[in-house]
Amino acid sequence: MMRPLSLERKQQLGEFVRRARERLRPEMLGLPAGARRRTPGLRREEAAQLCGLSVTWYTWLEQGRDVSVSPLALARLAGALRLGPAERAYLFELADRRDPAEGGKDPHAPAPAVLAALEAIDAPAYLLDRGWNALGWNDKARHLFAGWLDRPGAPNLLRYIFLAPDARALIQDYDDRAHRVVAEFRANVGAHLEDAPVRALTEELRAQSPLFAALWDAQDVQAREGGTRRFHHPIDGDLLYEQVTFTVAGRPDLKLTMLLPAAD
Repeated sequence: MMRPLSLERKQQLGEFVRRARERLRPEMLGLPAGARRRTPGLRREEAAQLCGLSVTWYTWLEQGRDVSVSPLALARLAGALRLGPAERAYLFELADRRDPAEGGKDPHAPAPAVLAALEAIDAPAYLLDRGWNALGWNDKARHLFAGWLDRPGAPNLLRYIFLAPDARALIQDYDDRAHRVVAEFRANVGAHLEDAPVRALTEELRAQSPLFAALWDAQDVQAREGGTRRFHHPIDGDLLYEQVTFTVAGRPDLKLTMLLPAAD
């Protein structure tokens, strides 16, 4: 079942489509330019005809009104408006729909080049999605975070910190770090608190960790920052790192974190 879009998202979608239409010139599509055009771009009627969609539906879409936006209609729209790959992806992101051109591929999976970059980093490094599930990591990160990154699947950072006994022993200044992590996570998912995966994760953690429940209910919000990170590793002893986090280009939902060795 497709979720309804918020009013703000509908307006953003309509504005993006309108701008894309106005960029197209009639002669680019074999249409007569005409002498009575008020704007140089396509008319709504022409865009709707090219998409094979009704003029009313198209007009309402541009106006941000309540219309049913299916993936197939968006695909026809993207083709008619000659959207490039990034523009097409943005269109489907705004509409909160999955592009049928993706086929069986997971649209949320990181690009292979991003995963390859992890292995090239000579320091512990890992990749988190919006829900702070680890989608990739290198061997040094796996060694540092035994009990988290040595598990199958996409292990979740919050589950590790609040539910794994090893986390409290590994992370120095644990209470301070736990508070900051929850505040950073709330800031990270503030616009997605009603998404099913986020809601399920927070409800699970509130039920299983009194500490998480107290910190989550405090409603603290902090931007994700780097800085010093101290660990007491069961094999390597006391370790000191400087944490650096980057947003992956083209994927604002993904965060690449590196732990660079630091001097005390």
